[in-house]
Formats: sequence, structure tokens, C-alpha cells
Amino acid sequence: MPDRSRLKVFTGSANRALAASICEHLRIPVGKIVLRKFSDGEIHLQIVENVRGMDVFVVQPTSTPVDQHLMELLLTIDAMRRASAKRITAVLPYYGYSRQDRKDRPRVPISAKLVATLLVSAGASRILTLDLHAAQIQGFFEIPVDHLYGRPVLVEYLKTLDLPRLKIVSPDAGGVERARELAERLSAPLAIIDKRREKANVSEVVHVIGDVEGFHCVIVDDLVDTAGTLLHTVDALLDQGASAVYAACTHPVLSGPAVDRIERSGLKELVVTDSIPLSGRAASCSKIRQLSVARLLARGIDSIHSESSISMLFG
Repeated sequence: MPDRSRLKVFTGSANRALAASICEHLRIPVGKIVLRKFSDGEIHLQIVENVRGMDVFVVQPTSTPVDQHLMELLLTIDAMRRASAKRITAVLPYYGYSRQDRKDRPRVPISAKLVATLLVSAGASRILTLDLHAAQIQGFFEIPVDHLYGRPVLVEYLKTLDLPRLKIVSPDAGGVERARELAERLSAPLAIIDKRREKANVSEVVHVIGDVEGFHCVIVDDLVDTAGTLLHTVDALLDQGASAVYAACTHPVLSGPAVDRIERSGLKELVVTDSIPLSGRAASCSKIRQLSVARLLARGIDSIHSESSISMLFG
């Protein structure tokens, strides 16, 4: 068994279940942190075990409430640095603000870059993340970034469905590379949705590129937020004669009316990972199936800790 005596994994409040599962795979306990809020809303945090000289990993997706979880992560990293941890790796199963990765109109920030700057300034030595919305975000950091993909987990599940006449669908031109890689792994053809987005969280499906009549279609994306784009795509595919429509997305943001829309839609099943925990009605929705990326992230953490190659996990 690998020597993990100098390895410690901590977590904030964003996804304790995922952190516990990661530690179960690593066969180590979750690190002890006291986390509470003052009456004015300020976060108080204290590490209650020795981390001097340790290789520390902080698991914290910056999902809703994004700013609270981001602040928890920054405070934890700062506390680890001041407690003399040897190396601090921020593990972000979901990178909040990743969709604000460029200046696409006058007088707006590049929020994804600002988050990267904050993480480095707080004291992060390395980043381990999963399915960034835009791969170029890796270039926002002046420290090493290991970017893993949820595809192996999704592919493994989709194979068990054994869908006849399977076709993978990219919901837009920007996601073609992601969809093509999954299509190759499943030996399935590819279709593409040509759409026009008028404003944030609102899109219009224009045309389905490729024959989908009689096919079982699987829409592939990195995340599903309000589900508007997803369900416009579902309707377009069904209108073109698709036998059934599934969707596979790594990050279940599922904000606003997303769950209601999914329940009322013609979508057969939405497959997501536990990069973000499901809560409320999403957790009980019969059309949503959640798979775990704990083993994948545990292998990434173990490779970083042992200084071994992590490239075998990039597939």
C-alpha cells in the first residue's frame, strides 16, 4: 500500500459527501476543520489538527452559494499556508465563474481569471479540477493545473444502457470536441445542434445537423444550469424523429426552474456526476441519475501525492 502518512484531505461545506468518498478510496480520514459563521455572516474557520510539512488537498467545488464556497476555500488555503503545510492543492470538482472566461462586451471582468488569481494569492500550490467549461482557463494560473475529465465515468454508465442505434449530440458548435471524443469511445456517430443565443440562459435551437430519425440520442455537455438549452435540444431531436433522448453532463448546476423543466420534458434520463451535490427536488427527481467521480479524483490525488504520472486519467 502506498505511504500516505504525509497526505491529508480537507473539505469545506460544499460537498462533504464527495470528500468522504474520496478519503474512503484513499483509506485515510477526512481532515478536521471547524467551520461556522459569525452573526454578521462572516466565516470563521480553524484547522484542528497538525498540517506542518504535510501534503494537503482541499476538496471544495465552488457551486451554489458560489461566493460562500469560494470564500471557504480561500480561507482554508490561507490557514493551511500559515500552518506551514508543505504543499496545498485546491481540488475543485466544479470551478465556479468558469463561464465568465473572456471579455465578451465592454466594461466586464474576466471573472474566471480573477478566481484563479485569488486562489494563487491565498497560497494554493497546485490545482486539480474536473471538466472546465473552457480548457484555456488552465492558462490563467501561474501554478500547475491538472485537468481531469468525467468522460470515463459517463462512458462506463452509457455502455451499460446498451442503447440501440446510438447517436451522440453536441448541443452547440463549441462542444463538438467534447462530444466527438465521447462518440469515439462509444463507437457512435455524431450530430450537432446549430443554435443562436440571444442572452445568458436563453437560447434558440436553429437546426439539427445530422440525421437523428430512429436513433437513441445522447446530448453531451459539461454542465446543465437552468436546462433551457438542454430541453430546446431535446424538443428539436424529438421533432426530427429521435426514438429517445438522454443527456450526460458532468456538473449538475440545476438552478432556477431546471428540475421542473426536466420533469415536464421528453428527456428520458439526465446522467450527471457528484461534482456538485444534488439537493431538494433534484435529489428525488426520477429522471436524474448521479454517478460518482470520487474514485477518479482519489486517483488524481494519489498520483499528485506520489509524484507519478497523472496523464492516464486524462481520458
